[in-house]
Amino acid sequence: MTRKPASSKKISISTDEEEAVPLDMTDIALLKSLGRNSRVSLSDLAKISKMSRQTVADRIRRMERLGIIKGWHVDLNPSTLGLPLSAYVRIRPMQGQLSTLARLAESIPNITECHRITGDDCFLMRLYVTSVRDLERIIDQLLPYGQTTTSIVQSTPVPLRSPPLPPSPE
Repeated sequence: MTRKPASSKKISISTDEEEAVPLDMTDIALLKSLGRNSRVSLSDLAKISKMSRQTVADRIRRMERLGIIKGWHVDLNPSTLGLPLSAYVRIRPMQGQLSTLARLAESIPNITECHRITGDDCFLMRLYVTSVRDLERIIDQLLPYGQTTTSIVQSTPVPLRSPPLPPSPE
């Protein structure tokens, strides 16, 4: 197999710990390929990058260890699972209820995301439900701890995607 020399030009990316992590053009190319199809085989990645399968595996493990690749996920279609309605709920907790609301959100399986946010509200939650009645039931669980504002999703013109990768170093 012909090996492609690793680019000597590197860029630095900050991880959650704010440490600079050097990535070269090959790392960025691997991330782009994985972003398009996270199930691509190591053999296919090796062919695309013109490196050995082991070298590709080592690079991926390194990016996992550094926190650049945080995990591997299945993208489920909620509608096919009987959850056709999606909504966002913003919550302004009552005095002293912040941690209680965070624990409650974690305990409700229909809440798939909960973000601590700035502004008048403290939390933004995304949830999937079977019906408006089901949505109301979940909101009723949250109401004793704060004021809610709910927005039902009509459509998703930009579905969840990875953040943009840095430009390749030149």
